[in-house]
Amino acid sequence: MLVRTDRGLWAVADGMGGHDAGDVASAKVTEALMRLPIVYGLDDLVESAIAALVRVNHELIALAASEQTQRTIGSTVVGLAIADGQFRCFWAGDSRAYRIRGGQIAQLTRDHSLVQDLVDAGMLEPEEAENHPNANVITRAVGVVEELKVETSSGSAKPGDLFLLASDGLTRLVPDHELFAELTSRRPADAADALVETVLSRGAPDNVSVIITTVT
Repeated sequence: MLVRTDRGLWAVADGMGGHDAGDVASAKVTEALMRLPIVYGLDDLVESAIAALVRVNHELIALAASEQTQRTIGSTVVGLAIADGQFRCFWAGDSRAYRIRGGQIAQLTRDHSLVQDLVDAGMLEPEEAENHPNANVITRAVGVVEELKVETSSGSAKPGDLFLLASDGLTRLVPDHELFAELTSRRPADAADALVETVLSRGAPDNVSVIITTVT
């Protein structure tokens, strides 16, 4: 996880390719974002972040090739930048961002996954996607293919808004209505602890990472 509240930048990276490979990949992603140069303006910050992710993408592909194995050394990533009453999200994979405002929760990202593509094509109902046998197949991540495509979304960030970044280890086990209930009934730190405890109580089949930040 990356927390740079001083720069208005947060990110969650979820490694893949086995425990050791996943650790390397997610660490490279967050370290690259930590080292971003000082820029002025939200769009410049996001452009700088995406450029850093593209460099890490090439590094991870080269690393996997040097080990002469068939495994991928990769990581999903979801990032959030906030400044001057605006937010920008950038992501690759199925880690998600949400915004809670005015009694509603809105997903700010779209999963880069096989089942989401099937839902978008009308070949699968949204409720069928959750338990689909290929629910863990993602279509984008850092370190997977030579040309990394990072998607972005944007909108307003008003005082009182609550933003959640999370790996799929949370969102596969905790539906949106439960996320909303926890985030609106507790302080952010307590909500984060409660969400992790919920995942653990349900078997925690995957890693879970959670960042909650508010706009003041």
